[in-house]
Amino acid sequence: MPTHDKITIQTSSGPVEHSVVSRKEWLASRTALLKKEKEFSRLQDQIAKERRDLPWVKVDKEYLFDTLGGQRSLADLFDGRRQLFVYHFMFAPEWNQGCAHCSFWADHYDGVGIHLKQRDVTLIVISRAPLANIEAFKKRMGWKFTWVSSFQNTFNYDFNASFTPEENQKGTAFFNYKVGDAGASDREGASIFYRDDHGGVYHTYSCYARGIDALNGTYQFLDRVPKGRDEDGFESPQSWVRHHDRYSG
Repeated sequence: MPTHDKITIQTSSGPVEHSVVSRKEWLASRTALLKKEKEFSRLQDQIAKERRDLPWVKVDKEYLFDTLGGQRSLADLFDGRRQLFVYHFMFAPEWNQGCAHCSFWADHYDGVGIHLKQRDVTLIVISRAPLANIEAFKKRMGWKFTWVSSFQNTFNYDFNASFTPEENQKGTAFFNYKVGDAGASDREGASIFYRDDHGGVYHTYSCYARGIDALNGTYQFLDRVPKGRDEDGFESPQSWVRHHDRYSG
C-alpha cells in the first residue's frame, strides 16, 4: 500500500487535511468527480430550459424611472432590445451608500454588459435611492453600467425586492417566494422582462437570495480553489466582504 503524505491548510472554520497522492491516483479521483460535474451540467441545462419555459405575466402598470436622460418607462429601459435583465441593488433612499454585498456582485457587471447586448439583452441596475445618490456612489466605485432610480415608483415593492417596515415587523413580507421578515427594507434580486413587437412588456422570471449566486463571477472562481469560499467560520456568510475601495490589501 502506498504511503500518502498529508498537507494541512487553515480555513476560516479551522484546519483541513488533504492527501498528497501520485498523479495516477489523482486522475482516478478527478475523473470520478468529472462524472458528477457532467451530471450537474446536464441538470443545469434542464433547469435553464424549464426557467425559459415558465409562463409570463404582462406588466400593465406604468413605471417611470429617473435616469441621466430624464424619466424613462420600463419599456424604454430595454434600449431597443427584446430582453431586459434587472438587478435589484440594495440602496434605500435613507442610506448613504449602496450595500457592500450588492456592490460585490456589481463589480462584475461592466464587463458582461457588452456581451449581453450581442444576445439581445440589456442589463439595468435599479435601486430606490434618489438618482443623485446613485450617481455619487457609482462614481466612487468607478462603475460604468446603467443604474436608474425607482425612487418615485413602486417597482421594487411590486417585484418583491423592497418592503415596508410594517411588513417586516408583522412578518408579512413576501421575499424569495415565502412570507416572513425579509430582514431589511431592501433585498437583493434579479428580474427578467421581455418586450414584444407592440411594446408590451412581460415579466418572465425573478430570483433572490442564493438564486443570484451564479451572477457573481468571483464565487465561481472561489468554488474551484482548495479553500473554496472559506466562509464557514464567519458569523454570517460574506461578512468578509467590503466595498472594493475599503479592503485593506
